[in-house]
Amino acid sequence: MDFKDTPKGPPHTGPLTAESQARLAPKEALGWLVAGNDRFTRGVKAERDHAAAIRATTIDQYPFAVVLACMDSRVAPEIIFDAGIGDIFSVRVAGNYASPGVLGSLEFATLQAGAKVILVLGHSGCGAAQGACGEPAAGNLGALLENIRPAVDSVEGFEGSRDASNPTFVDAVARANVARTIENIMARSPAIAQAVESGRVGLAGAMHDISSGTVNFFDRR
Repeated sequence: MDFKDTPKGPPHTGPLTAESQARLAPKEALGWLVAGNDRFTRGVKAERDHAAAIRATTIDQYPFAVVLACMDSRVAPEIIFDAGIGDIFSVRVAGNYASPGVLGSLEFATLQAGAKVILVLGHSGCGAAQGACGEPAAGNLGALLENIRPAVDSVEGFEGSRDASNPTFVDAVARANVARTIENIMARSPAIAQAVESGRVGLAGAMHDISSGTVNFFDRR
């Protein structure tokens, strides 16, 4: 998907109000994420008054996006998108997959709290993807990895070792897992699917390169 036409606009530097959130288009909200990551990778931060943002969001909140990301300590959505207090709902779980709890969180963020875009964010060097490429694990970790394992088999046209020892294959699995998560959101949340199909909410996928900080967007609906 070509993101060159995604409007970036000026830096978004303060919490939205109910009125400004209602006027915001999903495409514009996604553009703020694209622009924020561009600032992050260039080391140019938008000026923010965090004390004022705390005061402005004490009673209510009107974030412009919800990001479903991995729990990895190197992948902090508010930082890599140069966002501020009250800007992003951050849903994090190892492997960024769509559990019932995650789906409920995404539904709350968009359908009740008004966030305009859902971003599913995978990343390079993902330990959960690596685990899914290896031998089955025991306990709750094993149960978690079973949600990611289908992405392993979905990687097609890959030459080389298809296991946890190959970091290139692991990254391909992480990317495939993002695509599968997007499909699962659309299939398992009719309410979100309807909102996306009507254009009220945007849905996109991306991969974060932990070595450069760059977020590469590759899907948008």
